[in-house]
Amino acid sequence: MSPALLPALLGLTLVLPGGQTLTCHSGSAMAVREATELPLTWTVGEEDCREGWGCQDTVMLLENGPQVLLVLTKGCTQEEDHEARVTRHREGPGLSIVSYTRVCRREDLCNDLSSTRSLSTPPPPTFPGTVRCPVCLSMETCESATEVTCPVGHTHCYNGILQLRGEGVDPNLRVQGCMSQAACNLLNETRKIGPLSVSENCDVDAFRTCQKGTMQQIKPNLTKEPMEWDAFKNVTCDFEEVCQETLLLIDVGPRSLIVGSKGCGKAETPDSQTVSIHSGPPGVLAASYVHFCSSNGCNNASSTSVLLNSLPGPAAPAPGDLQCPACVQIGGFCTDSKNVSCPKGTTHCYKGYIGLEEEGGQSSVLSIQGCMAQPSNSLLNHTNRIGPFHTAEFPENVNKDLQTRAAPKDLQRGGASKDPHSGAAPAPYLAQVVGLGLSLALWCAVTSLLTLLPCDS
Repeated sequence: MSPALLPALLGLTLVLPGGQTLTCHSGSAMAVREATELPLTWTVGEEDCREGWGCQDTVMLLENGPQVLLVLTKGCTQEEDHEARVTRHREGPGLSIVSYTRVCRREDLCNDLSSTRSLSTPPPPTFPGTVRCPVCLSMETCESATEVTCPVGHTHCYNGILQLRGEGVDPNLRVQGCMSQAACNLLNETRKIGPLSVSENCDVDAFRTCQKGTMQQIKPNLTKEPMEWDAFKNVTCDFEEVCQETLLLIDVGPRSLIVGSKGCGKAETPDSQTVSIHSGPPGVLAASYVHFCSSNGCNNASSTSVLLNSLPGPAAPAPGDLQCPACVQIGGFCTDSKNVSCPKGTTHCYKGYIGLEEEGGQSSVLSIQGCMAQPSNSLLNHTNRIGPFHTAEFPENVNKDLQTRAAPKDLQRGGASKDPHSGAAPAPYLAQVVGLGLSLALWCAVTSLLTLLPCDS
């Protein structure tokens, strides 16, 4: 995380004596559009920089017949100023790539490029050749690529994975199109475009295609009634990654919570399937299902029954004498807890938080209350990794002075609770989250909105 983001995430104003700070346009995006929409325009947010930092502007445009790829990133930088540079990495017809980079400090919001109008150029007149190639730009798969006749002089079909890495930009793009040479050199030896690292690989079989999607649900009876578990799209994984699908279920009695993830991940055992009962019954049930597999699209479980079928039997122990508040909630403190009679065999009431950070994705804070039998006060039995999720658990009894601390949903906003009675997370909460490598940025609902719109011609 950039140090420049920290004050904003905490809701603070950075005051630096003896120096001036800049405000820069800030945002990032990667989008595939139809070539008929060119030129493209965009709007982004703003960011206050640290003293001495400048504004950077980076745009890359890849044109591939009927489709174009736009990648942009704007924000604060420590790099030295340089005037606008337009680099044509590969000329069309066929696949073409052009980039724009600039660093400036002359005034606020000087990184103000907002259109591809100066980057895209009409293709020169061409004549059809004899070679036909599939044409595709996709962050998913190229199974339905359209085949076109290449221009004269383009005698090879390119088929590779373009990898771009930078703040807010990290997908793998499948590229197919017409080329004038057989080399895997779409970028003409370019490895850096502004703050973006770029690379390519033409061994497409080394990159798996996996289903990708997330799920969060809170309702009664999730331990008994299977839910549909569909992915919304496919994604191309990084080299050496495999497909994964993961479920985490927490049941407190009146209500249950289930969190699901499908996507890519790294695993010590590429083909494995594990169901873990971390806690209960009796008391709060915490269970997970983790499946890693190494063939395309293999993370295709269609319902939560893959976890439910391995849970303990439905027979519940007789009620005991203990009563506890029961609640499970995503992204805030439990405010609607209801007392329940705990099963016989439970010994105390659990109250705490579980932080989940998914690799390359978002994070969640779960607030949980319920009956518990284990003396350890750990619902996850000290597990710090479940599939792609890094986990951090904070039972409330790690600090008795709870009413002066920040509630998890306030941490997500980047500020502290002003209401001492609003419910609270322990003081070590944020420090331990950061200590575990969970970025503070992931606990804050701070996003840059970016809209791509076709310009009027």
